[in-house]
Amino acid sequence: MRLYALCDWQLLQKKRISLEEFVALAVANKAEILQYRDKNSDIAFIKQQLITIRKIYEGFLLVNDKYELVEFCDGVHIGQEDLLEIDADKAKAVKILRQVIGSDKILGLSTHNLQEVQEANDFDLNYIGLGPFRNTSTKSDLQDVLGEKLDTIASHAKHYVAAIGGVRKEDRFRHVTYHVMGSGLLV
Repeated sequence: MRLYALCDWQLLQKKRISLEEFVALAVANKAEILQYRDKNSDIAFIKQQLITIRKIYEGFLLVNDKYELVEFCDGVHIGQEDLLEIDADKAKAVKILRQVIGSDKILGLSTHNLQEVQEANDFDLNYIGLGPFRNTSTKSDLQDVLGEKLDTIASHAKHYVAAIGGVRKEDRFRHVTYHVMGSGLLV
């Protein structure tokens, strides 16, 4: 299993875990990628968090949605709704985003079903997040839980696939490159 750690700032605060403690757990679990997600803080705070993580984490560091901070990390992960805020045409939105972040940065997109995976196959992405695999406490707007269908849907992707949403360490998939383990699962 290759591990992609999701560092959700609000969940860390709720569980009273420091950023440094979380990064140490991610490193101890051999996380190759760490995504920092913070839906409530201002840009200056998120920037400082990325700088802190970069000082203590040597793997790939991604920021969730805040593509304007890409210079402080290795790439951006964006959700479907956030992509549509860039442009109503998803293909055009990905092109715009790729121009903004550059070709040397990682770009990932959340997907939730076969249609979105097939659509993403035509986009200039490095990977897709696919899920949710099971229910999760970090997302209140969950679409249909994919369960065992996740692996079958992943087999249609041309990009690397990261299983997202309620994934556990013991889960196994044939067509998934990374297991995304949220803040609550690493602790």
